[in-house]
Amino acid sequence: MARVVAVCTSEKKGERKQNRGKAHALTGLGLEGDAHAGYMHRQISLLAFESIERMRSQGLEVGPGDFAENITTEGIELHTLPVGLRLRIGKEVYLRVTQIGKECHTRCAIYRQAGDCVMPREGIFAEVLNGGDIAVDDPIVILPPYRFAVLTASDKGSRGEREDTSGALIKKILLPLGDTVCHRIVPDEEERIAEELRRFSDIDKVDLILTTGGTGFSPRDVTPEATRKVIEREVPGIPEALRMESMKKTPRAMLSRGIAGIRGKTLIINLPGSPKAVEEHLMVLFPVLEHALGILTGKEGECGGDTNKQGSL
Repeated sequence: MARVVAVCTSEKKGERKQNRGKAHALTGLGLEGDAHAGYMHRQISLLAFESIERMRSQGLEVGPGDFAENITTEGIELHTLPVGLRLRIGKEVYLRVTQIGKECHTRCAIYRQAGDCVMPREGIFAEVLNGGDIAVDDPIVILPPYRFAVLTASDKGSRGEREDTSGALIKKILLPLGDTVCHRIVPDEEERIAEELRRFSDIDKVDLILTTGGTGFSPRDVTPEATRKVIEREVPGIPEALRMESMKKTPRAMLSRGIAGIRGKTLIINLPGSPKAVEEHLMVLFPVLEHALGILTGKEGECGGDTNKQGSL
């Protein structure tokens, strides 16, 4: 299994970094306390220990951090990863690869000493999609590319009379796991909602559809009915868990009629309409979504097992 060998930072740019053993990754910025944090799409740099070993074979006395990389890895061929691929480090840090290698405008001390430097060829850069602590020996998992769709059921939203804050929030929270390829707002009409759900699953072939809105008691709240029309297998445990967790905050959670189910290889889950409830529900869902989608789509273990087998991505 791929793992973290060193976690390195420096207070100034252009100098070798020191292995701190652990650091905190900030969402959208990089490693806390590092001079390169916040640098556009190159928020965190990674270099394989195997690359450093090749430089050692040339007689250089170098180690983690000497090439100014933040994360030194082992057991993964970093430079073979495609741009856009996601990595999970430990349990909570998610990165997206943004650049492979870089152009050196000025020669570093390593190059002047050996006439070569491996970082421009084999180092990679990534942005932090979800922050958290990173420490030596944390496992690194390559995530399969999942595709999501968001469907907002709202009469006012479909007429442009209300901003779709819940739909935007769903896309933001799901970003660490994949890309939202479809996002539509439709009125609270059963056939229209069912039509979009079929389109997302049968034509767009997304892995997950999250609906927001239309799960209450109003006569116009028909999202569960539309969902039940299109699913082939119901997944009762998901809405049960969401309602149970929400019940800890308000007894009104028992009034939610949202359901979840499977159509083909697409998981469909109804979420409430309010941004606060959406965020609460997604915090419950997030820890199991990766596993659920991996089983449903057949991608479980495809990337997370042997990280040297890149052909399955």
